[in-house]
Amino acid sequence: MRLLSTALAAACLLACASDVGSDAEERPPNFLVLLVDDLGWTDLGCYGSDFYLTPNIDQLAADGVRFTHGYAACTVCSPTRAAMMTGLYPGRTNVTDWIPGHRRPRAPLRPPDWTMRLEHRHTTLAEALGAAGYRTAHVGKWHLMPTLEPDVMADYAPQHHGFEINIAGNQWGAPGSYFHPYVRNDRKVYPLPEGGSEGDYLTDRLTDEALAILDGFGDEPFLLYFPYYTVHTPIEAKPEDLARFEDRVDASKRHRNPAYASMLAALDRSVGRLRAKLEELGIADDTVIVLTGDNGGLDRKGPDGRMGNPTENDPLRAGKGSAYEGGVRTPTMYLWPGVTPPASVSDEPVITVDVYPTLLEIAGVAGDPAHNELVDGVSLAGVLRDPSAELDRQTLYWHYPHYHNGGSTPHSAIRDGDWRLVHFYEDDRAELYDLAEDVGESRELAAEMPDKAAELLAKLNEWRTAVGAQEPLPNPDRE
Repeated sequence: MRLLSTALAAACLLACASDVGSDAEERPPNFLVLLVDDLGWTDLGCYGSDFYLTPNIDQLAADGVRFTHGYAACTVCSPTRAAMMTGLYPGRTNVTDWIPGHRRPRAPLRPPDWTMRLEHRHTTLAEALGAAGYRTAHVGKWHLMPTLEPDVMADYAPQHHGFEINIAGNQWGAPGSYFHPYVRNDRKVYPLPEGGSEGDYLTDRLTDEALAILDGFGDEPFLLYFPYYTVHTPIEAKPEDLARFEDRVDASKRHRNPAYASMLAALDRSVGRLRAKLEELGIADDTVIVLTGDNGGLDRKGPDGRMGNPTENDPLRAGKGSAYEGGVRTPTMYLWPGVTPPASVSDEPVITVDVYPTLLEIAGVAGDPAHNELVDGVSLAGVLRDPSAELDRQTLYWHYPHYHNGGSTPHSAIRDGDWRLVHFYEDDRAELYDLAEDVGESRELAAEMPDKAAELLAKLNEWRTAVGAQEPLPNPDRE
């Protein structure tokens, strides 16, 4: 679905206004976009956790639409973040790995010359909304700029991609520490305003900054993009939370890591504080909220079968950095006050690239026509109005021409209806799964259903060619 023309966008804005009430006739809707790092498919109470406590996020889901087939655009973070900002698949932006990625000098394949920054040729969500009069702020993890080129890093920071305010957005993919001053070795959370003291917790501090920004925006329409550092490693908990969850550990539970549970509890409090601030300012009914994750959770069963990672993605297979559902499925929910039916659920498969066109349609913003012609996402506005509605789309794509510690080798994947096929570059192997019958991807069907596998592989190849996806190359130095 392509974005609206200027005339249609204006009509959409009027329609949206009538949906959300008389206040919306005076100002466009606000947007609060919450992106949680490494959020696993079952890490929230409303997605089935038997140990973690997330009452505020559960309430957000109860107030809006919860998607049962929510996907990140990649199995790792930076590509998904670029997809969030542009509405483009990683295969199209060529931001295909976390920046700067793993090195595998002796692997059978080497990655292509991929892009380690969000290029300025793209029109970001902040730029599109800012041009329409929105205030824009970024709070949290950016990770879309080079880590090894100090002379060019600053040119790709959030403030050079349409955000007038940037708090804590830099080149790093994880904080040195979650405790003040948030530094370990060469990793520092910056830029941050002065202040803070020993024991301050990063999720709390960033939430404080976000609340201050909301106060400062007043009655102006805004985009507040809050990509959390949590629940990415290092797994560090506030002592009071850790004590509470240590008392609740039960070896029979699927989830049992008290430090990870504590980090999720801090995240949940942040969401509660943000919603309370919107109520305090009298703008809750004018604010659309999106919450999703940047990739799957760090499954405690590593690719070699050993335990150690903090969460558990069952019934999904594997986790972050893998080629399977556990690497890309993530909780996804939208709240459009006055429009989304409360406590609604949609079974439509949705993905990160859908955020861009959805928000622009809700805002009635046409955006840049040249960029919009390339947008891969579709607007979810119709599904938010009627969660039983179906999208005019049945196919999603992933492209990861890299190796990862989570077990991935270079691959691409396609989901078409309930069918999922993964194509591995090393041996030109294709694996086929029926997600309707086998969400855990335990029964590989390519040999039993060669025609279906060939059909999906042809469709995947056609897509890779259409978007200009870069392929891995033979490695002359392989062992």
